[in-house]
Amino acid sequence: MNGVHVGPDGSDDEAHPRRRELHAPPQHPWRRRLGVGLVVVTLVVVVGGLFAAWRLNGNIRKVDVSDAVGDDRPTREPEATAAVNLLLVGSDTREGEGNDAIGEVEEDPGQHSDTNLLVHLSADRQWATVVSIPRDSMVPAPPECSVTAPRDQWAMKQWNWNYRDGGTGCLIRTLEGNTGVFVDHYAVVDFRGFQSMVDALGGVEVCTSQPIDDSNSKLQLDAGRHRLQGEQALAYVRTRKSLGDGSDLGRIERQQAFLSSIAQEATSTELLFQPTRLYGFLDAATKSLTTDTEFGLGTMKDLAESVRGIGLDNIEFITVPNEPYPADTNRVQWQQSADVIWASLREDRRIGEVSEPSATTPTGTPLTVSPADISVEVLNGTGTSGLAAQTADLLTAQGFTVNGTGNAYDVGEGTLVEYAVGQEEAARTVAAAFPDSTLEESSDIGESVRVTLGPGSQNPVEVPNRVGAEPLPSPSISAPSPTPSPTPSIEARPADQDICS
Repeated sequence: MNGVHVGPDGSDDEAHPRRRELHAPPQHPWRRRLGVGLVVVTLVVVVGGLFAAWRLNGNIRKVDVSDAVGDDRPTREPEATAAVNLLLVGSDTREGEGNDAIGEVEEDPGQHSDTNLLVHLSADRQWATVVSIPRDSMVPAPPECSVTAPRDQWAMKQWNWNYRDGGTGCLIRTLEGNTGVFVDHYAVVDFRGFQSMVDALGGVEVCTSQPIDDSNSKLQLDAGRHRLQGEQALAYVRTRKSLGDGSDLGRIERQQAFLSSIAQEATSTELLFQPTRLYGFLDAATKSLTTDTEFGLGTMKDLAESVRGIGLDNIEFITVPNEPYPADTNRVQWQQSADVIWASLREDRRIGEVSEPSATTPTGTPLTVSPADISVEVLNGTGTSGLAAQTADLLTAQGFTVNGTGNAYDVGEGTLVEYAVGQEEAARTVAAAFPDSTLEESSDIGESVRVTLGPGSQNPVEVPNRVGAEPLPSPSISAPSPTPSPTPSIEARPADQDICS
């Protein structure tokens, strides 16, 4: 191969007789052949790899959407700086070769984000969460995809219209503005790309509990397991009106099971370790892929290698909890429990894991400001009478000056300690009196430090640098327990779950 000719006896002397004249016979000819073979193979792998990388990277269409996203983006939590959030979008565009013949153009023209997946890769790369966002979700969105409109001027809008009206940049801005989750990269794939990827895998197995006879997609399947090729697979994940209640939510469940099947297929066949099949899959995937300018093949490769050790049991699919939208019951709105998902992703926690104390909560670092030099305002947001006054007494006994108490409304759980710029160290002393409190900078506060007590907040304890030595008064009032977490209503589907369940 590649210019090396071997004779009947396995040597290359007959094909190249002049070699005897130019070189003395080697003592170990097999070693030379082995060495030449290794060199040739190495060159083929390196050159072929570079060519493959160049071609695959050239397949990807890169679009900079930073101007459409804007500058006022979420700030990362310290514990989540190494985590990665990817927005994966399935577009229903009919533009481009192979897309115009797929399906019928709906009454609402234009491109839509029919499939919306927010993928969170944990900072330690030990687990991943895939959140499906219903395309019919009604959420506040920037008017006309404006990057300057403040959040309080946003108006309710159907989720996939953001993509129609402003592309991926508008979609990311809406997502970040409603969740506080920073999106690192995005990728958009169209119909043709989806079909090609499925074909490159050799088909994907699906399981349906009822027969399918869809007049729109022309898909006909008996109940049970089937291996679908690209065109059938696309029809399967897009079928909606002929199955179940005809909603997008039922389609999301099928899409999650389909993605689980792809993951199981890829790992069971060791796709990552079969260069030919892997290249075919990547070539098909990249030809119909649009990404941000920094999400090239190199970044994809690094991410893929970093998560190679994640087991399927550590990959979960979740749908944003939702309920009918009152103004139009054909649409949905997110339930309050969706906040549990967004908080978990912001803090790089699995859904349902108890949050560790905030990184801004006081640590063992010595306190630098004495209670005698700090004025405190105490607000009671628990609804329990007398809690603010009791808290004021416990702080006063340690040398703090309490300059006022009052009530607060619509507060979160636990204790919030707010401070103005320049009062960070004073606030840290106050927060030391409230276990598991959260520190937060505020622009609407003076030199006093403000303490807001919410459900689940704890009574003050002694701070290390308190003034005086008299025992603190014994508290007789406690904050009520927080309302039960809505987490149990959030159902997750592990990627290793049987596709028929």
